[in-house]
Amino acid sequence: HAQGVAFSANHFNMNAIIVMPLSTPLNKVNGVEEYGGDVLLYGDNYDEAYQHAISLSQEKGYPFIHPYNDEDVMAGQGSIAKDILDNLDDIDTIIIPVGGGGLILGIARYVKAVNKDIQIIGVVATGADAFEKSFHAKEIIKKNKVKTIADGIAVKNVQEKMFDLSLEYIDDVVCVDDREISSAILFLLERHKIVVEGAGAVSVAGIMHNKIDIKSKKVVAIISGGNIDVNMLSSIIDKGIIGSYRKMKLSITLIDKAGSLNHLTKILEVQNANIVQIAYDASDKDLEIGDTNIIISVETRGLEHKELIKNAIKDDGYFFKEIY
Repeated sequence: HAQGVAFSANHFNMNAIIVMPLSTPLNKVNGVEEYGGDVLLYGDNYDEAYQHAISLSQEKGYPFIHPYNDEDVMAGQGSIAKDILDNLDDIDTIIIPVGGGGLILGIARYVKAVNKDIQIIGVVATGADAFEKSFHAKEIIKKNKVKTIADGIAVKNVQEKMFDLSLEYIDDVVCVDDREISSAILFLLERHKIVVEGAGAVSVAGIMHNKIDIKSKKVVAIISGGNIDVNMLSSIIDKGIIGSYRKMKLSITLIDKAGSLNHLTKILEVQNANIVQIAYDASDKDLEIGDTNIIISVETRGLEHKELIKNAIKDDGYFFKEIY
C-alpha cells in the first residue's frame, strides 16, 4: 500500500508523506523513497503509526488514504478476485492473509457476488490475532500489543466497519505462529523459488500446518508481499534448516590431547555427517582437568539421521549436550 500510494502520487506530480512504524524493514522504506514518497517513521506498530498519520492529516489538512478501510482501495484489491475467477474454474476455497482486513474483504465481496459457494478463509499471525479473536467471538476484541515477524499484517485492533463486513463475507479465520510462518517462507523459497515476506506467507503456512481442511478441494492461496529484510530472511533460513532437522549443534567433551578430535571426526565421517563449524570451549566450570568441550555443527538429513549420529557418538563413550 505504501509503495502504491508513493508511486501514484509521483505519477500525478503530487507529494506523499508515508507514515510507517519504526520497525519497518529497510527495503520497504527504500521502496517508498524510490517511488518518490517521503517516509516518516513513527511508533512501534501499525496502530501507532496510523494514529500519527491521522493527526498529521488533520493538522496539515492533508487527505488521508487508509491502507484497508477504504472502499476504493478494497475495490482495487478485489481485482485479484476477478483475475482468479477469470482464469480458474471450480475453485472451492481461497485463503488470504489478514491484517486490517482490506485485502480479504476486497476479494471476498467480489467472489461472493459471483459464487457464494466459494469459501473465503483468512489467516492471521498469532502475535496479531485481534481479527481472528473478534471474528470468532462475534464482537470486537481489543489487544494491548502485537509481536510477529509478519509486519505487514501486524495490526493491533479491528475497525468496526471491517469487523461487520467480515461476519457477512468471510467463512473462517485461523492463526499461524511465527515458527509456522518461517517454515512457509523457507518452503516457498526452496520449492517454488519465491521470496515472500512473513505477511505474504501466512496463507501457505495455514495449509502446511493443517489449520485449514483442504482435502479433495481446489484451493487458491494468496501470496501477497515480497518485502522481506535480508537479515530476517537469513535468520528464517537458518531457523528453518534447524527446525527441519538439517543441522545439528553439539557440545562434546574430549580428552585434551593429540588425536582426540581426529577420532571424533572419523565417527562423524562414518555417519556421513558433514562438519560445517567447529570450536573449542574449555570455559565450562564442570569440566575435569585435562578435558575440553568441542562445539561442533554438522549437516544432517532429517530426524532419523540426527539420531543415528547422536547414538554413534554415545556408543563410543562420549558425553555430549545437544544445543540444537
